[in-house]
Amino acid sequence: MLQHFKLLRPLQWSKNVFVFLPLFFDRKLTDMGVLWLTVIAAVAFSLAASAVYCLNDVLDREADAKHPVKCKRPVASGAVTVPTAIAMMVACSAVAMALAWWLLPWQAAAIIAAYMVVNVLYSTLLKHLSLVDVMVVAVFYVMRVMAGAAAGGIEPSSWIIIMTFLLALFLVLAKRRDDAMLRAAGQKEARRGTDLYNVEFLNLSLTLIATVTIVAYIMYTISPEVMENFGNRYIYLTTVWVLAGIMRYMQLTIVEGRTGSPTRVLFKDRFVQVCLLGWVVSFLFIIYG
Repeated sequence: MLQHFKLLRPLQWSKNVFVFLPLFFDRKLTDMGVLWLTVIAAVAFSLAASAVYCLNDVLDREADAKHPVKCKRPVASGAVTVPTAIAMMVACSAVAMALAWWLLPWQAAAIIAAYMVVNVLYSTLLKHLSLVDVMVVAVFYVMRVMAGAAAGGIEPSSWIIIMTFLLALFLVLAKRRDDAMLRAAGQKEARRGTDLYNVEFLNLSLTLIATVTIVAYIMYTISPEVMENFGNRYIYLTTVWVLAGIMRYMQLTIVEGRTGSPTRVLFKDRFVQVCLLGWVVSFLFIIYG
């Protein structure tokens, strides 16, 4: 039973915190009606993501079995059979769409449905295309934001879309670097397309995206429109948390080589946790104080 639960990858549900970002920045966390719809959207997205993980584990079971870490996944290890994984995928998809279509605005339901459709394309084709793969995964994070906005009837700003995409792209590139390190060490299981990545290229790409992300965030914090919206001209002070967090993540990636799982970093690295908590508390004070 534990292996079946692990197949759903519950720790990955933490990614769906992005669903709440429009609610957070639109100062509607205390609006119980909107909050309830956003929670439903997050639950539906979590189930949809679990369905996708089941599909991925089935399709990648042979390659995962050769991986030093992924070999422990339920399907790759043989703890969960392929028919069972497929049945779980169908069940999660059905429940996710039932929740979305019955309880959420149609726009949110459509985004969740599109997320699952594009994920099928990603699992079968797009993840084997270098550069396309990282862009698509970054878009998945943006879709979470869009679903949360649609669920709450909120118009997402261009800033939140841009920043979400850039941050997600940074995290995905760091994960690809982990794959490139395995390939450099002689591990042959890496998916098609990763042979066009190498450590040098990914180090440069990470530096580029980190720089663009920080500059974009600074521009956001000093934007007259944003300062007027929040009624606070000290938003730029939150940049210290963003800068420290990105530098720490690059340290984990380039120096320590342990960003193969962004979720694991989130739950285990105290420095990243402090940066994230500091940023959230700072913005709570700015927005709701």
